[in-house]
Amino acid sequence: MNGLTDLLPTQGDFMKKTLGYAAVDKHSPLAPFSFEQRELRPTDVQIEILYCGVCHSDIHQVRNEWGTAVYPMVPGHEIVGKVSSVGAGVNRYQVGDKVGVGCMVDSCRVCPDCQDHLEQYCNQTTYTYNSLDKHTGGITYGGYAKQIIVDQDFVLRVSDKLELAAVAPLLCAGITTYSPLRHWQVGKGDKVGIVGLGGLGHMGLKFAHALGAHVVLFTTSPGKAEDAKRLGADEVVISKNDGEMQAHLASFDFILNTVAAPHNLDAYTALLKRDGTLCLVGLPDQPHPSPSIGNLIFKRRNIAGSLIGGLQETQEMLDFCAEHAITSDIELIPIQQINEAYGRMLSNDVKYRFVIDLASLS
Repeated sequence: MNGLTDLLPTQGDFMKKTLGYAAVDKHSPLAPFSFEQRELRPTDVQIEILYCGVCHSDIHQVRNEWGTAVYPMVPGHEIVGKVSSVGAGVNRYQVGDKVGVGCMVDSCRVCPDCQDHLEQYCNQTTYTYNSLDKHTGGITYGGYAKQIIVDQDFVLRVSDKLELAAVAPLLCAGITTYSPLRHWQVGKGDKVGIVGLGGLGHMGLKFAHALGAHVVLFTTSPGKAEDAKRLGADEVVISKNDGEMQAHLASFDFILNTVAAPHNLDAYTALLKRDGTLCLVGLPDQPHPSPSIGNLIFKRRNIAGSLIGGLQETQEMLDFCAEHAITSDIELIPIQQINEAYGRMLSNDVKYRFVIDLASLS
């Protein structure tokens, strides 16, 4: 092949229609929705979606709690499946490969963040759903669907060693907790705190334990202690118990705070050693109360934040999970139960992540 024919997709370029579940406004339940996807470009990979995790940010987006919603909206950015077709220029994947797609499907590729493999901080990131698709001028649709088309650079390889359904939440909950642990170089001999035991917190426990740290879970629920230790905690502290908190003053190298509700950060900054860091990955809809500056100044402590990871780090995380047999603890549901699942998430009735079985979508 040569000339113009080199730019043509190998197959599947006329398979534009697909089926998903969408919200048509912030008040409506998710319901079946038929939509078109772009034709396969030379570097595109078409993926048959097998499973998609349900992230709390999906609820924020569907209900327009962040004020950026575009409807109709097909949520979902914790996607795993298998390659069903590839463009003529694709050299990383072939039909049948097990793959994943996370929160991003494109970026500018040329800014300093992209050049440093930190595409998540690019100002022109295209998100997996509810984002402008620069190739079509339309809005991106996510993983609550039968298939998705993504540039090969934003597709991730998934090991055959891992249970595919339980891999899905790694694409958001997993990388959101893995990235700060790696950035702050958590390892053997470190004392690490994880605040909150939910979809993010349970992954933070697993990763910190696998990295060799001494891991302490902070929770308001005494009933979570046994499960926390199963997931990798060496100790469990009830954060409402002043005595238990005081026993850990100035002793932590790093604390990962996964709670997405406003709360007083002073209780945790006081637990940090000199030069210790409290990293926030939960995004509340209202600001946290202002922290005590004295708590920070007198021990040179840090309060920081972290997003997801870039493509290179996300692949590293998936490979680390394959090496250490790490996946998410999930409850598998058919797509028809998605509205019920949203209600259960809001009442904290899930251990620890819902995953949609897309075989149920027809």
